[in-house]
Amino acid sequence: MTADPRLAPIIEYFATRGWQPLTFQAETWAAYLAGHSGLVQVPTGSGKTYAAVMGAIAEMLANPTPGLQLFYITPLRALSRDIEQAIKAPIEAMGWGITVESRTGDTSSARKTKQLKNMPNILITTPESLAVMLSYKDGAKRFSTLRAVVLDEWHELMSSKRGTQAELCLGYLRSLQPTLRTWAISATLGNLEEAAQTAVGLGTDPVIVRSNLKRDTVIKSIRPESVDTFPWAGHLGLRMFETLVEALDIEKSTLIFTNTRNQAERWYQALNFALPEEADRIALHHGSIDVKEREAIEAGVKSGDIKWVVCTSSLDLGVDFQPVERVVQIGSAKNLARLLQRAGRSAHVPEGTSEVFFLPTNALELLEISAFRRGLEMGDMETRRPQYKPYDVLVQHLVTLACGDGFEPQKILENLRQTVAYADLTDEEYQWILDFIENGGQCLGAYPRYKKVVREEGLCKVSDAKLARIHRMGIGTITSNTPVKIVYTTRKEIGTVEESFVSRLKKGDVFFFAGRQLEYFQMKDMVLYVKGTRKKSTVTPTWGGGQLAISDTLSHHLRREVERVRFFCGEAAPTLPKDSSGTASSHSVKFTSDETRSPQFPAVDDPSITPLNKGSRGDLANEEILTIAPILEAQQRLSTLPTADELLVESCKTREGQHLYVFPFEGRFVHEGLGFLWGYRFAKQKTATFTISVNDYGFEILGPKGYPYQDLFSSDFFSLENLEDDIRASLNISELTQRKFRGVAQVAGLVFKGYPGSRKTSSQLQVSTSLLYEVFSKYEPENLLLKQAEREVLQDQLETHRLAKTLSRLDQRSVVWKDTKRPSPLAFPLLVERLNSRMSNETLLERIQRMKDQWDKK
Repeated sequence: MTADPRLAPIIEYFATRGWQPLTFQAETWAAYLAGHSGLVQVPTGSGKTYAAVMGAIAEMLANPTPGLQLFYITPLRALSRDIEQAIKAPIEAMGWGITVESRTGDTSSARKTKQLKNMPNILITTPESLAVMLSYKDGAKRFSTLRAVVLDEWHELMSSKRGTQAELCLGYLRSLQPTLRTWAISATLGNLEEAAQTAVGLGTDPVIVRSNLKRDTVIKSIRPESVDTFPWAGHLGLRMFETLVEALDIEKSTLIFTNTRNQAERWYQALNFALPEEADRIALHHGSIDVKEREAIEAGVKSGDIKWVVCTSSLDLGVDFQPVERVVQIGSAKNLARLLQRAGRSAHVPEGTSEVFFLPTNALELLEISAFRRGLEMGDMETRRPQYKPYDVLVQHLVTLACGDGFEPQKILENLRQTVAYADLTDEEYQWILDFIENGGQCLGAYPRYKKVVREEGLCKVSDAKLARIHRMGIGTITSNTPVKIVYTTRKEIGTVEESFVSRLKKGDVFFFAGRQLEYFQMKDMVLYVKGTRKKSTVTPTWGGGQLAISDTLSHHLRREVERVRFFCGEAAPTLPKDSSGTASSHSVKFTSDETRSPQFPAVDDPSITPLNKGSRGDLANEEILTIAPILEAQQRLSTLPTADELLVESCKTREGQHLYVFPFEGRFVHEGLGFLWGYRFAKQKTATFTISVNDYGFEILGPKGYPYQDLFSSDFFSLENLEDDIRASLNISELTQRKFRGVAQVAGLVFKGYPGSRKTSSQLQVSTSLLYEVFSKYEPENLLLKQAEREVLQDQLETHRLAKTLSRLDQRSVVWKDTKRPSPLAFPLLVERLNSRMSNETLLERIQRMKDQWDKK
């Protein structure tokens, strides 16, 4: 098959760089030029951006047209700068005369105004900025020349409300341009077909382009010399900063990933303490730091002036840092796709070898890294599901369209049903939403500010310029605690922090932020004024959403890993396949490491295998398991290590009461729902007050002394009957729903945060949303936004879909009950989790040490 002649300029540019187009790139270009839409999934750093845009550029060169031709939608502002440079490079080198610009929250107002009047040929933007553009008049004219949209990092966008926002915007653009092509780009997705269909919309058959490029990943764990018999969360982590410094090389460009901003701030301080002479070459990067500082750090990494960057998910995605040679993961990434994505930041070239150093924050995370290896070796990856009918996003979208050229209700309904998110939107639901934005619905009709949309000649429009201006300021689907600017007394901006953190500070308090030691000076007009100080402080900003939970895919491998270590502890003799010489040998694996590899065990009745000698257990255990051997052996001695077909339940009595520890290994969020559900089902039979604590491995129910858990337990505890009703009864679901409703109300435009410089406080917002919640609950219990808030609590926060699967799975397992004299090593972190939430004049470390000393004497 001969190449399309329109691709000649692209081939010529590649030749000037000494490149040959990769197979997946050529396939994507051909599919694009043939008029198809689809999805490209290839490993990180393989050239996806050029695969997505070069077909469109070839078409622009063959048929030049003024105006906007290509939208490139990216989830992060940091990515837009990189993508703009990558796309401009061939255009400027070859003198192609195509204009490329970015439009994000970091773009100046003057630049945005110019863009609306004179659009570039290629515009790189975010879902929020695209939605804002649709809110201005003359959109049909502005987008009349649009040919294609690229959705970058689609795996990151798709499962969030931002993905739904992108779906809705694309659906509207397709109504203006029926021949519009959509191409999504992803590196890590387990459900490609569903993801592709969500990107291109219903009624279009997507082309899925894959690659046979292989990227090796070397995963090394930085292990402590020894661990306690009783592990607890956080007891490693920062204590190992010297070990990390010794393992790394300041001359090697390194990204050090943490899971939270709090953690990033602390690690940055620790590394600066360890290497004060290298302070200029170590930087901190997270989303709350001022944009100019973030840009300077990114430029420093690319130039080689900055060698180590402590960062969060702000650098997870496709920022192209080719100088980066190594990645460090502090604590478990909790998710196979997240680890692979972060690993891909190093050796960001096709078929490069990524190097990841893993540093545990507690001893049991060494088990997780073994589970990570096994999952990645088998090629497993998490699935991402699109959101299901988020009404708040739809309310916002319809008002956005009404601010622009207006919309015809029936045509828009047909358009909405072409999206995956709203495919089964009913006539009744749509009519409710129309009534809500036109008349304020059943409860808010007396308040003019809620009557946002009017009908003029069959079109729904926003005719009040002030309402339109307020709506544009609130466009977006990310809701969080109100941000407060942090500014030096000299007026130099440092970044933003959540108001909930600032509310706990008083004048003179010292805290770390953006790697600086700052003293609270004064708070005025939602701006926190600070000055630099050398006073000592242990206060670090904490941000919402800091707790990550292991994914269902990783939890599956974690359960298998726990079963495997039983062999190590002498429970059973494992077997390995024999090679041609009759000697036991391990299976080959895709991922490499300089450590001892863990074999995969075939079925015991396989005639080609021979039992291993128990004395050779070091041959079958990797270094992580060898490191935590004291914990595993103590667990086996005091209780047991469950197989993948067993559910371990431990019961023990202390001065606090009767403890029940359950270990499904399903992740924190599932265990939270499961713990409260079982507590409720116990209490229905024998009334008691319980305290619940959870982590990724299990949950604890603490009841009164002598509570007869085992006598009351039955198969009913695994029952799916009345599951949601039981969860509602077991939790204060109305309180959780009310909290969730705050975010829903913000997205739906029911509350206004205030104009810049005079923003409402979070307490004012809370009062507004609480009042609305009470009114809707009392006078309109069928309000769709209320129903959505409760659904989000059940599905997103408590993961009831995973909870139902877990109950079904647990029902198939045999329950192993163990009465222990004290909490086992697996139970100990749950006990600490509960202690950590209590006030005491004795530090947590002192209490834990005292308990361990008492138990060691026993």
